This record gives sequence, C-alpha cells and structure tokens, in this order.
Amino acid sequence: MRIAFGILAVVALVHLTGQLAGPTLLAHSTQVLLMPALAGVLLAGTTAPRGRLVHLVLVALLFSWLGDSVPRFTTGDTSFLLMVGFFLIAQLVYVVALCPYRHASLLRRPAALVPYGAFGILIVVLCAPQTGALLPAVAVYAAVIVAMAVLATGLGRLAGTGAVVFVASDALIALDTFGVMTLPGQGFWGMSSYITAQTLLIMAVRHRAQQAPAQAGPVGQGPAEQGPML
Repeated sequence: MRIAFGILAVVALVHLTGQLAGPTLLAHSTQVLLMPALAGVLLAGTTAPRGRLVHLVLVALLFSWLGDSVPRFTTGDTSFLLMVGFFLIAQLVYVVALCPYRHASLLRRPAALVPYGAFGILIVVLCAPQTGALLPAVAVYAAVIVAMAVLATGLGRLAGTGAVVFVASDALIALDTFGVMTLPGQGFWGMSSYITAQTLLIMAVRHRAQQAPAQAGPVGQGPAEQGPML
C-alpha cells in the first residue's frame, strides 16, 4: 500500500511541477500516468474478491484515463468532445457505483441539494454564451457530475468532499475553456484539484471496501453507520 501511495505521490508531484512550468512535455507525459497510479492505490488497498463498488470505480478510473489521454491526439471541438465524452462516461459509472448508497446521501435532505444544483446551473449559464453547439454536452455533463457529487455523500464525508472538489475542478476547466475565467497557474489548480478529488474518492471507496460485511447496510442502502456528509 505504501509503495502504491509513493508511486502516486511521485507522479503527482512531477506532474504538478510540470504544470507550474506551463503546458510542457513533462506535464503532458505524466498526466497519462495519474489514473493508473490511482488504480494501483485502490488495488493495493483492497483484497480479492473485490466487490461491485471497487470494480465499478476501477472502470470509472479507466474512462478518466481515456479522458486524460485520447483528446491530446486531436484538436478543437473534437478534442473537447472526446474529453467530455470519456469523462461523462466516467461520471455515469461513478453514479451507478454510488447509487446503492443513495439512502445515506443528501437525497434524504432535499434542502441540502439546492447548493449543488445552483452551482451546476450557474456554471452552465456562465459558459453558455461561448459554448455554441456544445451547450447540450456541457449541460448534460454538469447534471451528471452534480448527481455524482450528491450520491457520493452516501459514502461519507471523505467521498462527499472529494466529489465537491471534482465539481470545482471541472468548473475551473469549463470556465477556462469557454473564456469566462482563467486563473493564474490555471493548469496547476485544475490538475491539483482533479488529483485531490479522485484521491479522496478512491480512499473513501477503499475504506468502504475494507469494512466488515456486518457493518454494511442491506443492498440498496448505504453503510448503516455513515450518514450524509452534511
């Protein structure tokens, strides 16, 4: 487990150093190593037979890796659509993976859903004037990642926090892509939040997988001892 974490830490540190220097070969070449390193952490932290949650999250990491890798071989709208497409599939897989824990999520408290929905709508509205024909794709992606963030609270605070950071990371990318707002060191902040989000989600999944069966709620419910994030 320590070796897997060490590999992830080294890859992330080298990548973020490359991001601080701008879109360099170092940043591009190490980005494609991030998701495999995270998958290694999850595999090292769980034992066979791994359950449904772990397997689905590994699939989500695979599509996240494709989203990091494939678009670099194309340009323009094609590159953006490939990135959105692969990450949309990754988010949908996360939604499917987290759905059994929905009864322990913020879905039990409808008022708590308002900030999630409002933030998603705000980002779409801010980007809409510059999206053109891409608006439907942006809107669908925003809806799915917000759903993922809400469902992630069913795994507890760690997953809920990771999902919120994931939403913020993708919001930064969208605002930059469509010329709404670009932060100084945009690449660094976008990727550091992305790495943090995925790592927190993986650690929450690892923790859940390590729990004894007696601690797990029945199928269709989340862990009995874990309530919603807020």
